[in-house]
Amino acid sequence: MAENTFTFPSFAKINWFLRVLGKRPDGFHELCTVFQTVSLHDNLTFSNHNEIVLTCEDKKIPTDEKNLIIKAALELKQKFNIKMGAKVHLEKNIPAPGGLGGGSSNAAAAFLGLIKLWKIEIDFAELLEIGKKLGSDVPFFFFGGTALGTGRGTEILPLGDLTENHLLIITPNVNVSTAEAFARLSAPHLTNKSSKSILQICCDEAKTLDLRHSLLINDFEKTVFKIEPEIERVKEKLLELKAKHTLLSGSGASVFAIFESRSQLQSAFDELKTEQTWRKFIVRTISRQEYRALLNFEQRVAG
Repeated sequence: MAENTFTFPSFAKINWFLRVLGKRPDGFHELCTVFQTVSLHDNLTFSNHNEIVLTCEDKKIPTDEKNLIIKAALELKQKFNIKMGAKVHLEKNIPAPGGLGGGSSNAAAAFLGLIKLWKIEIDFAELLEIGKKLGSDVPFFFFGGTALGTGRGTEILPLGDLTENHLLIITPNVNVSTAEAFARLSAPHLTNKSSKSILQICCDEAKTLDLRHSLLINDFEKTVFKIEPEIERVKEKLLELKAKHTLLSGSGASVFAIFESRSQLQSAFDELKTEQTWRKFIVRTISRQEYRALLNFEQRVAG
């Protein structure tokens, strides 16, 4: 292996809670969500190169400027006047699209990897601002663990880590357009005053979330189930298999389930082997401390 070749994991996320509170005066939707990193991950391998090159064995993944990894590299090159290139190889395991934040996570991991490769000095606030340009979920992946997301999802407040070791994620072979999911929501128009009031109530609810007793809510579920009934069938099947909680992640198509025990989780996983068009992942939560350690975060970013 070349001297300056290294690999970073790029973790998936689920949403424990996702409310679309309405349309803001600026035209964007006001969101209130609780993000959570989980153990399912891609791998990004970085090495020196004269140009910006992205490779991936999954032919469905674009390797040009449509990919957020390339966009992240170009943002850093322009902002810091970097003359070097980089080769990034993406080992893709997170379903795309799937509501698991794979593209945004890749972008965040690319930023951190290239900061290391190109020896860039950057502070955390500056990194967050660059991340917001690429996508609503990108800032969360500079935190990891359990966190509240508000605004367009880009305003992040770290929360106490929620721990769950018996999680199953199912991604059926269907695609859901996030734009269509938003368009079909009957979200009210918010004034600045009503936005602040509703958001405060929702934030208070999110901060006291308890996986044992709270009702897990995703406002996209009814709409997305109408667009793709197969996703609703996933949820119904998981409930049949004695899942304690099950919820759509993001705008789909992935659905996650919490089980009481490892044996119940394994039993459900085995039962679902007949569903050959569903991708299935046994995962656990990744805490903020573990997440940041695996990405060598404190060594890369100041502040």
